Amino acid sequence: MVAAVLLLAACAGTPDPQTHVVRRGDTLYSIARSHGMNYRDLAAANNLNYPYTLEVGQRLRIPIANPGHHVVQKGDTLYSIAWRYGLDYHRLAAANGIAPPYTIYLGQRLRLAEGSVSPAPRTGSTGSGAGAKPAPTARPPAGKPAPPPPPAMPANRDPWRWPATGKLLETFSTSGAVNKGIDIAGTRGQSVLATRSGKVVYAGTGIAGYGNLIIVKHDETWLSAYAHSDRMLVREGDTVKSGQKIAEMGDTGTSRVMLHFEIRRDGKPVDPLGLLPKR
Repeated sequence: MVAAVLLLAACAGTPDPQTHVVRRGDTLYSIARSHGMNYRDLAAANNLNYPYTLEVGQRLRIPIANPGHHVVQKGDTLYSIAWRYGLDYHRLAAANGIAPPYTIYLGQRLRLAEGSVSPAPRTGSTGSGAGAKPAPTARPPAGKPAPPPPPAMPANRDPWRWPATGKLLETFSTSGAVNKGIDIAGTRGQSVLATRSGKVVYAGTGIAGYGNLIIVKHDETWLSAYAHSDRMLVREGDTVKSGQKIAEMGDTGTSRVMLHFEIRRDGKPVDPLGLLPKR
């Protein structure tokens, strides 16, 4: 009996390993660093928007890499969900039985798993994401046939180019203070350029910590993202050319004017400096 009471007391006093109780002096940035994660991911997991004000005693959820499922919210697309959890959008679609053009619905529960994909969609087209806007219901209208798949998107052979000029503030890192891309300093209104030609598959503010975010699909393998813009000049479904101005640099979702830039291959972040030309 005594042992049981002591066990219960110990359990009651042990914090949940997936939460952090805010203490005096804590900031979102310091908490993220102490857990070896990116502050953007911590903000997104707790629906916090800049300036990320915290209160002593507040409980923050420390996100695990994959919580198992995601309930579709307003503004979500299959691409943005895959981006948030570091998944390949082809395989996320396959795991949930979603065919091109990857239409999803408000309230739909998606398994955050990667299903097997046949070779054909990987070399052909799997959609641009323009049809991925959530509908106001949790399921597709009855009696309507599935839309035909979009035309094929060939492999992109454009050389990679810098999305903006400016001093590098932070580089890619997978340990310590995690950074899934690079941060480039600049001035408000400075041009943000498409790093390669492609199609815009997300343009919005639905991922906390990224501010105004644009995701461009270059082909069936490569995606790039441009965060914190003051003004987005493209919309989902737009086709963009390499070097085209797609946004103006700003500080939405962060503490200073800059561009946070990421490149992902099959859903996984890669170091942009390994692909961009030397400068």
